[in-house]
Amino acid sequence: MPLMMSEEGFENDESDYQTLPRARVNQRQSGLAWFLLGGWKVLCGSCCDCLAHICRRKKELKARTVWLGCPEKCEEKYPKNAIKNQKYNIITFVPGVLYQQFKFFLNLYFLVVACSQFVPSLKIGYLYTYWAPLGFVLAVTMVREAVDEVRRYQRDKEMNSQLYSKLTVRGKIQVKSSDIQVGDLIIVEKLLCFVVFFPGSCFIRTDQLDGETDWKLKVAVGCTQRLPAVGDLFSISAYVYAQKPQLDIHSFEGNFTREDTDPQIHESLSIENTLWASTVVASVNHRNIFGLLDLELNRLTKALFLAQVVLSVVMVALQGFVGPWFRNLFRFVVLFSYIIPISLRVNLDMGKSAYGWMITKDENIPGTVVRTSTIPEELDFINNPSTLTQNEMIFKRLHLGTVSYGTDTMDEIQSHIVQSYAQATSQPSSGSATGATPSRKTQASGPKVRKSVSSRIHEAVKAIALCHNVTPVYESHAGVNGETESAEADQDFSDDNRTYQASSPDEVALVRWTESVGLTLVNRDLTSLQLKTPSGQILSFYILQIFPFTSESKRMGIIVREESTGDITFYMKGADVAMASIVQYNDWLEEECGNMAREGLRTLVVAKKCLSEEQYQDFENRYNQAKLSIHDRTLKVAAVVESLEREMELLCLTGVEDQLQADVRPTLELLRNAGIKIWMLTGDKLETATCIAKSSHLVSRNQDIHVFRPVSNRGEAHLELNAFRRKHDCALVISGDSLEVCLRYYEHEFVELACQCPAVVCCRCSPTQKAQIVRLLQQHTANRTCAIGDGGNDVSMIQAADCGIGIEGKEGKQASLAADFSITQFKHIGRLLMVHGRNSYKRSAALGQFVMHRGMIISTMQAVFSSIFYFASVPLYQGFLMVGYATIYTMFPVFSLVLDQDVKPEMALLYPELYKDLTKGRSLSFKTFLIWVLISVYQGGILMYGALVLFESEFVHVVAISFTALILTELLMVALTIRTWHWLMVVAEFFSLGCYLASLAFLNEYFGIGRVSLGAFLDLSFITTWPFLWKVSTITLVSCLPLYIIKYLKRKFSPPSYSKLSS
Repeated sequence: MPLMMSEEGFENDESDYQTLPRARVNQRQSGLAWFLLGGWKVLCGSCCDCLAHICRRKKELKARTVWLGCPEKCEEKYPKNAIKNQKYNIITFVPGVLYQQFKFFLNLYFLVVACSQFVPSLKIGYLYTYWAPLGFVLAVTMVREAVDEVRRYQRDKEMNSQLYSKLTVRGKIQVKSSDIQVGDLIIVEKLLCFVVFFPGSCFIRTDQLDGETDWKLKVAVGCTQRLPAVGDLFSISAYVYAQKPQLDIHSFEGNFTREDTDPQIHESLSIENTLWASTVVASVNHRNIFGLLDLELNRLTKALFLAQVVLSVVMVALQGFVGPWFRNLFRFVVLFSYIIPISLRVNLDMGKSAYGWMITKDENIPGTVVRTSTIPEELDFINNPSTLTQNEMIFKRLHLGTVSYGTDTMDEIQSHIVQSYAQATSQPSSGSATGATPSRKTQASGPKVRKSVSSRIHEAVKAIALCHNVTPVYESHAGVNGETESAEADQDFSDDNRTYQASSPDEVALVRWTESVGLTLVNRDLTSLQLKTPSGQILSFYILQIFPFTSESKRMGIIVREESTGDITFYMKGADVAMASIVQYNDWLEEECGNMAREGLRTLVVAKKCLSEEQYQDFENRYNQAKLSIHDRTLKVAAVVESLEREMELLCLTGVEDQLQADVRPTLELLRNAGIKIWMLTGDKLETATCIAKSSHLVSRNQDIHVFRPVSNRGEAHLELNAFRRKHDCALVISGDSLEVCLRYYEHEFVELACQCPAVVCCRCSPTQKAQIVRLLQQHTANRTCAIGDGGNDVSMIQAADCGIGIEGKEGKQASLAADFSITQFKHIGRLLMVHGRNSYKRSAALGQFVMHRGMIISTMQAVFSSIFYFASVPLYQGFLMVGYATIYTMFPVFSLVLDQDVKPEMALLYPELYKDLTKGRSLSFKTFLIWVLISVYQGGILMYGALVLFESEFVHVVAISFTALILTELLMVALTIRTWHWLMVVAEFFSLGCYLASLAFLNEYFGIGRVSLGAFLDLSFITTWPFLWKVSTITLVSCLPLYIIKYLKRKFSPPSYSKLSS
């Protein structure tokens, strides 16, 4: 069912309905003839489509009614509160793993070849020659999958076994988290870690939903707060009616109803009454991860198979298609099956495990965990959404219009505050009430009177200390009985025991700053707050009204009455775009806001307005009437508040810095220089996201920023996209709501424009939107995506990406547990990508190509051998030699390529352009593949023809001669490929050579022509003669020396970029 249809679509639907009866008449007229001539296909297809639709139909989401403490009353059956990250169970493990393996062409091909050996007429060699390698591959894969599955099961069991306190009629009991049901009353003991002054409220964090680590005030239902004891919850009959689950995590609608009273009690529920939303996890959709290298090799193996079939057809054609040519064709296919080496998957899987071990053991990125052994080389081709800050705000700048104070001049502000309040306390108490206050009123009502710097600082600091939603809380060290109450007076003003909680970390930073300069917030409840001056005097204020911050208004306000004087003041702070039209005319605000924004500071404009008692009473009456109105309540309330927001006195401009993680700026610059496009997806507000993008240099200083205006329909989105299209080389900032509208109508156009931007910032994104953006980039671009996050709200994005990286941080370990790679700091990404990602890809590419070369060269020799012996489908080498060739004779030197590196890690970090070169010219492409094919054909032909020509008189020893030259050639080719030698590479070379020489001595029956029973075995005295040694050396030299010369000339006249740096 489409979400949206055009008008033409609706018209077409109506016309279809109008013509439907006519179509039915035509069908009835045709009758049996219609059924026999194809109607049965239509009916069968319709039935299958209907069944498929029923099976795939998603469960319809409905509103739910939850009874307090009575899960059995719930009419609908809800899923268990259990986390399950496992892919398989005991029954599906073996079929599931086999399906995942055999859906790859490479493994399916070898399964067919191995099964063909059960047919006598198609049998080429011993069964173990084909089944042993395939069984080994499957065994390695199953063991690896089983280990990963057991780890996932242990993590799930640990999470599902966590104990929680459940409230029942019999009291408090302990239950596992997996046994919690909808309707249970759970006592969250770890939530309230502070003593809060007003009952029925607490602070929670929603970082696992929207990524915001600040504390949010939540209010309990008033009806339950009036109960004498917690156990009385079971004495009432009440239920909660909640709206159906939805994607919007910033809103909630519901009702609380108590039935056992007359009349029934109804209370509306909103987002302020919820602790969590949609936190039950029933199951997780698993992605089956296959790296880019796996997909490229899968394409190359298909090309190899095509070449194998063509070669087999050529051999049968040269035979003249005589006799049972089809059987001979299949025998040739089996005979040339080594063109596609089964050891390719084994070597690559073992290589990936080695890369993971290297990443884990890297001392420069401690704490890094590789949670999947499938895609280390996937650290490549990346779009990068990420969390960049520590969520720790620091007050940096205070600007009063004529004077600016920074971190190094805060002591001047402190001295002004101390001096200001010292003068106020030194005056007689009668004079302070009658003399000091009128002077402030005079200054406020007559803005032309020039104030002193000291008084302006005093008013600015006082406004910042009053205009907020911050609550001071104190840790409870005493008991929860009378001891706490008796100690409360001492505890209220204990600076060491005080912490601040608020819905915004910016506000906490401002209040902490006022505390540092001498004006301290010591107490707050719903109706009042108290400040402590430097001299210890307590100033009390009554909170008359609060206007909270919203993303639409971009400002918050508070009306307070000072207890000592009775003065009523309206304070307001907000973004410069919202406050510029509210404050009195000035000539400095816009310029200074721009200067602070360029420094990456979050700016807030602070203003005030003094109100008389009559003015406030008039406002209060109009405000209460607006709040009681049924229609357009929000608009009427906003209009009343805006009547106060006129000609306000501008007090100051503040600048707060959100501290970045260590080395964020150089890391982002490193990624940009490597050709990686960076997108930042965040749940923060637009202004916050823009500030982070500037401070982290995600957007460079000389780049323009295009803020995508809010759009709500197709026409607005079209106009805004056209305006954005005219911009060049500018970063894009867009909100989640506007993004959803653009993707609904202009998905392709938006993604095309956004991908041309140097950086993109998406703010107010829900977790689902983050995952949607990642999938869009995968669909509309040819690039790979990597998602980087540090919170539970990033899990869906991480799992949607080709590669997921989780950062263990303040928001917990959910992201790191769900990711493919877990790191401890953002700066580690640079080394993870530039060093390990680059090396893993280049090593795997070299390893894969070399393993394919190893198979192609022996297949070429087999083709030459068969063509000389009248195109007979007879194997050149016995089964043991073929198994040994792919394993003990060449496996260790070839696998040692995983230790190779072209440049040192320091050089790779210093020149990220090397990574950029890697993304342009693939190390594993059809071009390099064809080069290796030519090398294999050349070397295979030289080895076979050389053995036949030079040893014409000793033809019985052609197996030993050609196989010895083949092994030596392979060992020399490994040495030719290696760029940086490691001592293990040398050991692998000599170990393999020693194993082969031992085989010549002790397994000589395998090196003869024909069957062992005929006595065709190797003469040991022959291989020690001088002619054998120099002729084998000559064949090997002819096969390898030209390649050495070509490599030297290419390096001399057209060196790769890495060789320029390494030299």
